[in-house]
Parts: sequence; C-alpha cells; structure tokens
Amino acid sequence: MEKSLKIVVVEPDKARAVDILDGLQEGGWQDITVLSNTSGLARALINAKPDLVLIDLANPSRDLLENLSLASGAQDRPVAMFVDQSDAEMTRAAMSAGLSAYVVDGLRKDRIKPVLETAIARFQVMSRMRAELDAAKTALSERKTIDRAKGILMQAKDLGEPEAYALLRKTAMDQGKKVIDVAQALVTASEMLG
Repeated sequence: MEKSLKIVVVEPDKARAVDILDGLQEGGWQDITVLSNTSGLARALINAKPDLVLIDLANPSRDLLENLSLASGAQDRPVAMFVDQSDAEMTRAAMSAGLSAYVVDGLRKDRIKPVLETAIARFQVMSRMRAELDAAKTALSERKTIDRAKGILMQAKDLGEPEAYALLRKTAMDQGKKVIDVAQALVTASEMLG
C-alpha cells in the first residue's frame, strides 16, 4: 500500500478530525491536510492536489453528497465518505456519484486503513474500466468513420471493399498519417461537397 499519498480529510468536527488523523497516521500515512469547511471545497482541493479525499459527515443530504462528490473529484482520485446514517437511495446516489467507498455507521479509527485501501483498489479498477470503455468507444467511432470512407471510395471509384480499404491505407502511408485521419478527411470533404 502506497503510504506517500497526499490525503485531504474533510471533517467539520475538530475532535473527530483528531481521531481521523490518528487513524491515518497509525495506518502509515503522514501527508494529511484537514479541511473543516465544505464550502469552497473544490478550490481547496485544486490547491491541495490530494491523491485521496476522506469525507466524514454525520447525515448528508443527497444534494450535499452529489456536490461533495463533484467538488472532491471522485472521477480523478479515490474518495471515501463516512456517514453516520443513510438509506438505500443515498447509498445508490453515493455510488452513482463515483465515490470509491461509502461507509455507513460512522467512522472508527480501526476502520480507516482497510476502508482507504479498499477505496484505492476500487478506484483503480473503476479507472481501468473507464479507460477500456473510452478505448472501445473510440475504436467503434473510428471503425464507423473508416467504413463510411470505404463506402465513399467504393461508390466514387467503383471499388470493392478490400480495394477501398487498401487505397485508404496506401494514402495514409504515403502521407505519413493514420488511416483514421485520412478516412476522417475524406468523410469531411464528402460532406462538404455533398
């Protein structure tokens, strides 16, 4: 487990903040900043540039939960939220908001380390899944563009599909470009001439 992480703790209660600091330090983490106010959280986090955010709230509303999730950058870093009470709808909202961990029944010092380790692992899995999904979407979009370009060449030059693709590939090689770039240029030109 990476102990050099920069952690920001959002905790309005000073006594609880001390308990959290103790739990984090016992877990081996040392680079910790405590923010006692949730207003201006986004700006404070931009300035702090944390690797992980831990938020402790007694009873958050759905709006506060979503706002904190957005402000804390749950898509950019692991965010663990501890709440004293919740319901099924709040739990779903927390997971939809991208929190890496949403722990109900408050924060206890002995739970901090395993929860944060789990939050980090879950964040890494979700990040990989998002990257794979983005790559798949890009590949599908590129495939559609290449297919459109082949269709344009097939119609304009009376070529079969393999010959149209070979022409795209040869043009790309001759110009030192990727096939998708040549295909996109052809589709764009065809739409302009349209």
